[in-house]
Amino acid sequence: MRFQEASPWQASLKRASFAVMDAPVIFDRKAVKAHRTRSARQQTSVMPVLYAAADILMDRLDDVTRHFTSALDLGGRGIMAQRLRARGIPVVSSDLSPAMAACAPAPAVCADEERLPFAPHSFDLVTASLSLHWINDLPGALSQICRVLKPDGLFLASMPILPTLRPLKQALEYAELALCDGVSPRVSPLPTQQSCAHLLQRAGFALPVVDTEKLDLRYRSLMALLQDLRAAGETNALALRSRTFSPRLLFPATAAELTLDAEGTFAMPVHMAILTAWAPSPDQQQPLKPGAFTHSLETALSAPHSAPSNSHDGL
Repeated sequence: MRFQEASPWQASLKRASFAVMDAPVIFDRKAVKAHRTRSARQQTSVMPVLYAAADILMDRLDDVTRHFTSALDLGGRGIMAQRLRARGIPVVSSDLSPAMAACAPAPAVCADEERLPFAPHSFDLVTASLSLHWINDLPGALSQICRVLKPDGLFLASMPILPTLRPLKQALEYAELALCDGVSPRVSPLPTQQSCAHLLQRAGFALPVVDTEKLDLRYRSLMALLQDLRAAGETNALALRSRTFSPRLLFPATAAELTLDAEGTFAMPVHMAILTAWAPSPDQQQPLKPGAFTHSLETALSAPHSAPSNSHDGL
């Protein structure tokens, strides 16, 4: 593992234990860690998708004129760290899996996103590319990210949202209902664009903006899709997942439920929410409080537009 022990940012590393919040246990974090460890050896086959997601975040970053001097990348698989360094931004990488953390250039640490071991105001930029959707206490994790940012620091992240994997979820449910007495949870629940905006506000971020992007993916077989999910570390890690072997006919029956086009492929797009928010700072622009406006929107829209004048006073 390439973990740097002596570096300027290490002085700000806060090795205090965090109180465990009463968050519902949706995901088996040990399974998430094991899947990411396996993915560190297999993710080559899904690199085009990971590169595309990282490029979307970097395009958003290029729209910001601020110069950043210290960045934290959460779960970026080394891709985001390399892109940030190419822009001259010093970056610390962090991942739940030691093997995945080792994919990033040093300095890199193995840390749980639910218990970030960094002191307040350590970074002026935090990025997370498709890496926050396996967290049980997502509101708490976002609050910690806001805490480690310097005042007016930027949080930039992408997160898969609904209806990502909905066709697979429905096909699995239909197939399992036909074969068994019920269904077991097999596809991770994902947030919506609106819930992402609410989470940013709840975490204390200022000026939150959430927009969407879509990566259009198509597959010729269910097995190809499942292999990509495995290579990306995105297989079932739900705490309530079945621990027994799947019925032998489950996956052939699931494949039969998928709708194919004329070329024999089916769509499985990745819908992403792009989260942009800032750590609060007294220097930021503040929205007016309710009732502080001097003109109503109705008045502004109904006011006649003044015609441009053709006179040239003083000439």
